[in-house]
Amino acid sequence: MHKLLTDNPGQKMLMLGNEAIARGAIEAGAAFTASYPGTPSSEISLNFFQMSKESDLYFEYSINEKVSVEVTAAAANCGVRSMCVMKHVGMNVAADALMTLAYIGIKGGMVILTADDPFMFSSQNEQDNRYYAKLAGLPLLEPSSVAEAKEMTKFAFELSETLGEPVILRTTTRINHSTGVVELGEIKAPVTKGEFIRDPMRCVTVPAVSRGLHVKLLANLAKAEEIACTSPLNKVEGTGTFGVIVNGVSHSYVKDGLADLDATKRVKILRMGFANPLPKNLVHDFIKGCEKVLIVEEGEPFMEEAVKAVAQENGLTLPIGGKGEGLFSRLYEFDPKMVRNILASYFELAPVASQSVDLAGVPDIPNRPPNLCAGCSHRATFYAVKKATEGMDVMFPSDIGCYTLGFMPPLSTGDFVLCMGASTGTSAGFSTVTDKKVISFVGDSTFFHSGLMGLMNAVFNKHNFTLVILDNRVTAMTGHQPNPGVDMDEMGFTGYNAIDIEGLVRAAGVKHVSVIRPYNLKKSAKTIKEAVDFNGVSVVIAKEKCTLYAKSLKQLTDKKFQVDPEKCKNHRDCIDTIACPAFTVENGRVRIIQDMCAGCSICAQICPENAIVPVKK
Repeated sequence: MHKLLTDNPGQKMLMLGNEAIARGAIEAGAAFTASYPGTPSSEISLNFFQMSKESDLYFEYSINEKVSVEVTAAAANCGVRSMCVMKHVGMNVAADALMTLAYIGIKGGMVILTADDPFMFSSQNEQDNRYYAKLAGLPLLEPSSVAEAKEMTKFAFELSETLGEPVILRTTTRINHSTGVVELGEIKAPVTKGEFIRDPMRCVTVPAVSRGLHVKLLANLAKAEEIACTSPLNKVEGTGTFGVIVNGVSHSYVKDGLADLDATKRVKILRMGFANPLPKNLVHDFIKGCEKVLIVEEGEPFMEEAVKAVAQENGLTLPIGGKGEGLFSRLYEFDPKMVRNILASYFELAPVASQSVDLAGVPDIPNRPPNLCAGCSHRATFYAVKKATEGMDVMFPSDIGCYTLGFMPPLSTGDFVLCMGASTGTSAGFSTVTDKKVISFVGDSTFFHSGLMGLMNAVFNKHNFTLVILDNRVTAMTGHQPNPGVDMDEMGFTGYNAIDIEGLVRAAGVKHVSVIRPYNLKKSAKTIKEAVDFNGVSVVIAKEKCTLYAKSLKQLTDKKFQVDPEKCKNHRDCIDTIACPAFTVENGRVRIIQDMCAGCSICAQICPENAIVPVKK
């Protein structure tokens, strides 16, 4: 049995933050869940996916985040408790549905999880999705710990049904990927079937209907503010004439920092867990007795601006700081030392001397640059593309996925990356206004997510570029989740269909379509050259299963390669042209690390001396 299905209230369990959120949904009786995978939220989806195999929970990996919101909204409007999960940039895709769903509302509780990524550990930006709650007029909750993440998820469903609105649960990487002790609660029996009651004056958003729905939304927002003012998720801790208003994981940093500074009796804290709408009365009561206030929040000055507005509206003139020179930055993550030092400086507290660790004699940690895995078929495809276009003036728009790492030397096949699916759209623009030959890359999952529309646009408008679809048979970057082209039987799930990318591309009107097996370098380069020479939109589908996924399915070849020292002339083409991490240099000579070799053979194909040979058993 999946550990998150354990029905033993009171038992304590060590959980990842994302596991705690998934457990919270189960305890709340969530019956319908959907997601498009994206770090730092991916483990929530994975746990739902796994639990759906042995429970009544419905889960789907939707084709993108917008569809995830749409299917979840439909279930919630039938009275079924539902949840959709995404990373922060996914909200940009989902926003079209989200903004109007706020007008329509829901019948069964609906929670939308957005996982923000300060410092961009795995993302192209660090946008602050609290503004989506303000833009849509929806309640926003923010947990400060792993244990609280579970409880707050449960409360989010209750709040959603109370207001008749979706509730946004916003986390950050440090909450999603921290581990903590969580006490199990009772599992509420899920209601898996519902009924849709026709109500076109609520559910059909023509302008005349939407005008009235906007009035209702604002009334719900005012009701939410009343709840926020008395909610235990917004709590005051400590006493003193100085005040700190804090959210999320920074709450722990502030508490630890004040303890280190021996200032817990001088500085009180307002922890904001119910963050939108701002509980103005609570904030006013908190700040009116303070000499000065500091806002501690990662990302944008979301609370700071709102708190300053409350102060101005009530004629309060105390200093309120947050972002700015000598204070907190809008960049990256916070850490305990940073927060403690700024607390000390802002409130003029005696700083704590930090004793540095003596690192004399400790060697520097070697850099580990991002790299494609040993045996990754993308490396072979990039190499074949470079060989096919030697001597040409080429540019390479790319997309979001493992293959984005192709921009790194020596492969150097990534010149422009904007967002999911943008490779096809940007290629159309580049090919129109430059004289370069444009060859773009997109992964199979990203192509299904949002790349197809740009391709159809290119066919319709007669653009001229080559799209290489890197079909590695799974959504690899975020942890081997399925996409519409995956063979679900291999994952142990039945009852699914698979969409053929080649057939889809031909149906979209592409006249020149070819499929390659990228490990065959010579044949792949020839096929790619033919596609590049075609005048118009051409598509090459590089079809080879992700090496790590194939290994997990025990489908990886047991063939290994080694360098024959007698044949090797130390030209190092194997290292300098493909940079496979299975290669190393020892005593000035190239060697293959056997434990890392995936047996793909592309290094053997490019060695000018044929010095790379199979290991004899």
